[in-house]
Amino acid sequence: MTMLIVGHRGAMAHRPENSLASYALAEEVGVDEIELDVRLSKDEVLFVLHDDTLDRTAGDDNARDLGPASELTIAQLQAAVLDSGRGVVTLAEMYEATHTFIQLEIKDPATVSHLARFFEDHPDHAQRTILTGFDPDALRRCSELMPTIGRCIIVKTLDKAETFEGGLRGLLEYTRSTRFACGFEGLTRETVDAVHELGIDVHVWPLRAKEDMYRAFELGADGTTSDDPEQARAWYDEVRAEVGVSN
Repeated sequence: MTMLIVGHRGAMAHRPENSLASYALAEEVGVDEIELDVRLSKDEVLFVLHDDTLDRTAGDDNARDLGPASELTIAQLQAAVLDSGRGVVTLAEMYEATHTFIQLEIKDPATVSHLARFFEDHPDHAQRTILTGFDPDALRRCSELMPTIGRCIIVKTLDKAETFEGGLRGLLEYTRSTRFACGFEGLTRETVDAVHELGIDVHVWPLRAKEDMYRAFELGADGTTSDDPEQARAWYDEVRAEVGVSN
């Protein structure tokens, strides 16, 4: 059994989230993938940020209370000093600075058409990307504009997926997902096996303790996401040895 270890916004337990330093550390400790978040500036530049404002990750007062990030130009976003010591990272900067496979979470549906143009111009970046998100309509649009790039619908709980018309299967079919990411709550081995039968991988999150790694193994998950990917890798190796799993 092989399980992918995904660095959540890089290695955010040790470096500021969604920073070049966080991505670099994640790659240094050997993640399989990096998960990060994409948004669109007022002047239509793709950049990386989880929240819809800079407030939580601000490094000084000048970066707070600026309003929605989508209403700021890229110059304003890069002039604001975050906890990384600099402004936001553009999507182009991130790809140039990394070599690992990228989970690109769509935070704003407005980014989709811009992403399509970006990846048309950068097919090498597209080849190491999967598009993810909680918005079924945004992922459906991704499947139409970027059919060759994989897609992963994310839900916090299995119950949330079942509220979609047609349940979980209906959600996967509508979004044309190639991967399913779900919080641990409500997820069972039977559900994971059923998704696998559709030819779709299953990732679980968040991984916060060794007990979560045991559960990921019990579920037969294909990957898991952690704020501390180095610790997650250690837990993975320990649990795999304890349960007697071979490659």
